[in-house]
Order: sequence, then structure tokens, then C-alpha cells
Amino acid sequence: MTISQLSVFVENKQGSMSGIAEALAEAGIDIRALTIADTTDFGILRLIVRDPENAKKMLQEKNFVVTVNQVIGVEVPDRVGGLAKVLRILDDALINIEYMYDFLAIKEEKAYIIIRVENNAKTVELLQQNGIRCISDEDIVF
Repeated sequence: MTISQLSVFVENKQGSMSGIAEALAEAGIDIRALTIADTTDFGILRLIVRDPENAKKMLQEKNFVVTVNQVIGVEVPDRVGGLAKVLRILDDALINIEYMYDFLAIKEEKAYIIIRVENNAKTVELLQQNGIRCISDEDIVF
């Protein structure tokens, strides 16, 4: 169970981000979560959106370099230690997290964490065996 994530190659200059947001807005695509990692000249904008395939198409039409990849979405209790439990499970299994970020859940008292790891299937299975709920695209679209 994974979530589709857009990764957009972004030039580190004024207007790049607004161009992406405007293209998605024109297409009626809602952004659910985002994070950006940058260097001096370029960055990678990672987005969780409603309708990722259409978003990819629209951004490519505006000459952005875009890929869609799969990440793991994890639902954790929105309280002290909620994230720590998930990270301990992964650490004990020697699973390296390449990156992660969070976003607001539509359910009260829950938080959603996006995790990128090398082996999604193995990680999802491990988390589910330990009572951690993994979410899908359908869980975040409303």
C-alpha cells in the first residue's frame, strides 16, 4: 500500500514555485502535502496531490521535469511518541529512511507521515505486522 508522489525538478530562482502552483491550480488539482530539498541552483519539490497522473501531465506541458514515484504513507497518533514508535520499528529492522515529511490528517487525533525507503513492500509489511496503519491515495483524497 503506497501513495503516488510527484517529484518536480525546480530551478532555484524566483517564480519557479509559483509557476508550479499556478499550473496545478489551473488544472484544479489540490495539493495535499509538499516538501522541497534544494541546492544552490536546483531543488526537488515533492508533492502529494489529488490526481497525480493528471498533475504530471499538466506540469510536463508547462516544461517541468516531473516523475511519479511511490512512497509510504503512515497514519500515526497525533500525540507524544507517535512518530517515535514507527521510527523504532524501522530502526530495529535496519530500514534506512531516505527522507520523510508530514502533513495534516483529515481524521482527528491522527498525523500522516510520508516515508521514502528502498523497499516499500517489505516496509509496509513490517509496519502492518506491528499494528501501524499504512494509507493509500484513497485515504488522502476527499
